[in-house]
Amino acid sequence: MDLQLAVFDMAGTTVVDRDGVNSCFRAALAEAGLRVSAAEVNEVMGLPKAEAVRKLIEGSTLRDQLINQVDSIHGVFVARMIRFYESKPQVREVAGTRATFGILRAAGVKIAVNTGFSRNIAQVIIDRLGWIRNSLIDASIASDEVTRGRPHPDMIRELMKRLGVGESAHVAKIGDTPVDLEEGQNAGCGWLIGVTNGSHTREQLQHSPHTHLIDSVADLPRALGIGT
Repeated sequence: MDLQLAVFDMAGTTVVDRDGVNSCFRAALAEAGLRVSAAEVNEVMGLPKAEAVRKLIEGSTLRDQLINQVDSIHGVFVARMIRFYESKPQVREVAGTRATFGILRAAGVKIAVNTGFSRNIAQVIIDRLGWIRNSLIDASIASDEVTRGRPHPDMIRELMKRLGVGESAHVAKIGDTPVDLEEGQNAGCGWLIGVTNGSHTREQLQHSPHTHLIDSVADLPRALGIGT
């Protein structure tokens, strides 16, 4: 198969997270009176964030009290995430990300990023890391820019349309959550690549659909036999 497009997740895959997303989720819910564990948040990681909030509320004892507050709690989460990505010094690319983008692009592969974040959060990250400014990626898409977010294939299909890629068999999806890999499978991607240094371990991802499990995006070109 001929790889034409690589679609990378952001937080935990190409962007150092250090539990930032998980912490902001728990803090936003705690403000509303609901305390959840880091493990519970990891179960919904990768989903559109408003949907993740809804699932955490629906699985709690405060469902009836909070189910009508999904939008406001999501708003608190968004505000916290924007502050995090704008100001925290630890926000940076995962080591090797820039080099991997460059190797793939030199081989004629188009580079895109997608995310369960809304566009306002995603744009803060993209601007801070200079991915568009430095011509490192060809396109980006956020979960609020399509009808259905992950694990549905809408974001990948829209990226394919924008970048002129006709067959999903020529697309690789790379991410650190089961939902990332399910998204790639649902889109019919030829490569489903789990990254094990993000929110989920190798043991957790091995039960999800995948063609490869790698330690980091830095290992991707070698795993695909590109530029080596």
